[in-house]
Amino acid sequence: MNHTQGSKVSIIGAGAVGATTAYALLMRGSARTVALMDINQAKVDAEVLDLAHGSQFTSAASVIGGTDAAVCADSDIIVFTAGAKQKPGQTRLQLAETTVRLAQKVLPDLVDVAPNAIHVLVTNPVDIVTYAALKATGLPPNQVFGSGTVLDSSRLRYLVAQHTGVAVQNVHAYIAGEHGDSQIPLWSSATIGAIPLMNWTPLPGFPEFDQTVRDEIAHEVVHSAYQIIEGKGATNYAIGLATARIVEAVLGDERRILPVSTLATGFHGIGEVCLSLPSVVDRRGCDVRLDTPLSDQEEAGLLSSATTLRGMIEQFGL
Repeated sequence: MNHTQGSKVSIIGAGAVGATTAYALLMRGSARTVALMDINQAKVDAEVLDLAHGSQFTSAASVIGGTDAAVCADSDIIVFTAGAKQKPGQTRLQLAETTVRLAQKVLPDLVDVAPNAIHVLVTNPVDIVTYAALKATGLPPNQVFGSGTVLDSSRLRYLVAQHTGVAVQNVHAYIAGEHGDSQIPLWSSATIGAIPLMNWTPLPGFPEFDQTVRDEIAHEVVHSAYQIIEGKGATNYAIGLATARIVEAVLGDERRILPVSTLATGFHGIGEVCLSLPSVVDRRGCDVRLDTPLSDQEEAGLLSSATTLRGMIEQFGL
């Protein structure tokens, strides 16, 4: 990829998500240099060594690591994955305080060493952390955004594809709002190919795509993360791939439409919160949200999601 020439992506946190994101970036040839930063020296050194040992089998790239912000100097993109680990049965919002305080502590040093970097927040609860990051860094909103519902939308498309018998690449559907329990599937604007999903005629051998199926899918999208955490302790592969895709959209100046979490003040009457809406991601980061048509029910759900997030922001004094 031409856009990788000289590009540097730094990942804060060498846990399951951070290390898997680094692996995805290397496998996809997304960046020329991948830097890992973690407070655990032995852990970060081990991850860097393990990744570097596979360099014969990936696109040309170097892997570096350390415990100090200096390892992130001159980054094009900084991906923040550090934070408390989500425990079985624990909601994303319950993680908030520890992770918010960590972000507030670490981010200013990163801005010092890489003032022009685009910051992509991945740590949960991502919408709250993204808002805290905006306040802690003082950077313009286009430079700081969260991975938002990119993964949730991927889960949604996968399930729609499974139920309708088409390739997932031909399903166009988004989750909006919180990356969490109050998220909203935007069924009214979803399509398969050129056909609105609400008008979908089932293929031979496949069931009706009715309200019951839509409700089941929406429930599964929200709860699948809990199922994965219960079984193996963390979600890491899909979010690693999703994050790599966001990184590529920035480095390649792709103007790709992704439902990332941005400061959405004023959109459909939403107050000062970060939440996910289909948006344009390019070399400037993200500063254009699409005026996505919403049904009355979807708009009400989005405003409710924003209210939930606003309550959390006030709870932590942000």
